[in-house]
Amino acid sequence: MRVRTPWIQALRERKEAENNPRIAAVETPKPVTTPKKMSDSYVSLVLPLSQDPWLLDTYANYTGQIRIGTLLMDLDAMAGVVSYRHTGEGVSNVTAAVDRITIKNPIREICDLELSGQVTYATGRSSMEVTLQIAKAPAPGRQVVAEDVFMTCAFTMVALDPTTKKPVNIAPLEVNTPAEKALFAKGEENYKAKKTMRSAHILTKPPDADESALIHKMWTDSLAYADSKNPKRQPSNVQAMSKTTIHSTQIMMPQYRNRHHFMIFGGFLLKQTFELAFTCAASFSHTRPRFLNLDPSTFEEPVPVGSVLYVSAGVSFTEPHPGGGTRIQVMVRTHVRPVEHQDQERKSTGTFFYTFFSPADVSVLPQSYSEFMRWVAGRRRAERLSAELDADPNLVLGSLHDENVTE
Repeated sequence: MRVRTPWIQALRERKEAENNPRIAAVETPKPVTTPKKMSDSYVSLVLPLSQDPWLLDTYANYTGQIRIGTLLMDLDAMAGVVSYRHTGEGVSNVTAAVDRITIKNPIREICDLELSGQVTYATGRSSMEVTLQIAKAPAPGRQVVAEDVFMTCAFTMVALDPTTKKPVNIAPLEVNTPAEKALFAKGEENYKAKKTMRSAHILTKPPDADESALIHKMWTDSLAYADSKNPKRQPSNVQAMSKTTIHSTQIMMPQYRNRHHFMIFGGFLLKQTFELAFTCAASFSHTRPRFLNLDPSTFEEPVPVGSVLYVSAGVSFTEPHPGGGTRIQVMVRTHVRPVEHQDQERKSTGTFFYTFFSPADVSVLPQSYSEFMRWVAGRRRAERLSAELDADPNLVLGSLHDENVTE
């Protein structure tokens, strides 16, 4: 979503509003609360990457393939567009969480891409689920088929009062067709699953007997590796978790701001965390990893323009892939501090969990108690992901708006 006011003008208007309460008290339109259809919020656009070399230039990575981080920025922007089509302009919609991003069918050639999305779950409270997908653009008059879907994702957006910044109620969804009912049911299932995830968090649910046995095995292995008198040696493909962490630091410039001007665009944060996670997985495995999915991840606090963003990425869990190679789970944490660094505490702004595939046989070894807990949490996420992918209905958004679909 593009900003509507140049940065210098936005700064000037904020200063004027601070000095003149009447300007600050400008009345905004009230949010729309009458029920809406899914189709009311549906948005679709095509990126003609195969036809426009200069557009492709902005989406290409160093290998000449599509840069995933740039697509993540587009997805977050589209989630914003979709959410405002549902709520109207009387609220401030913010990204609260990314519930899942999954690669369905890897793109192996440069082609036009269709991005589409709509609100798929809203009950009248302040939050809504926006489901999006990226697919190979179909020929004119054709619909996207499941085999052409490259990436699917779901964002949780929350509507806030522009002045008080408190959550406000929005329009519930009116669900009619079988396909819409299936998507709404999936959204309700996701909502309940998030509650279950919170109850199964490592801070709430300690390791069970099986997990404790695995921890004990890894702990005794690490003791043996550290004992020079023990003939057992650490395998060359096993790396200590503490040695996998990498960092980046960056000042947040206004060019990365969201439409509300003074906070950073969530898509930019997704891009930064993804690319650091990719680099972490690459340095750990000594291969070029392939992105598989982003697990449910949260934006805990907004990131102000002019702040300093600290990002750290480390391998939290590894498991063998059934067909060979390794799944590598990378946890990325973001913190923010004022540019003056007078405040000694860094405020946590988000935690993200990316999973990659590497053809190499590699493994991470936790050694401290906190690392063991991080490993257990990663293992639980991996198990939950396997169960969810097995139950995925593989719905294609474009088909929901085909005139041939009947109730």
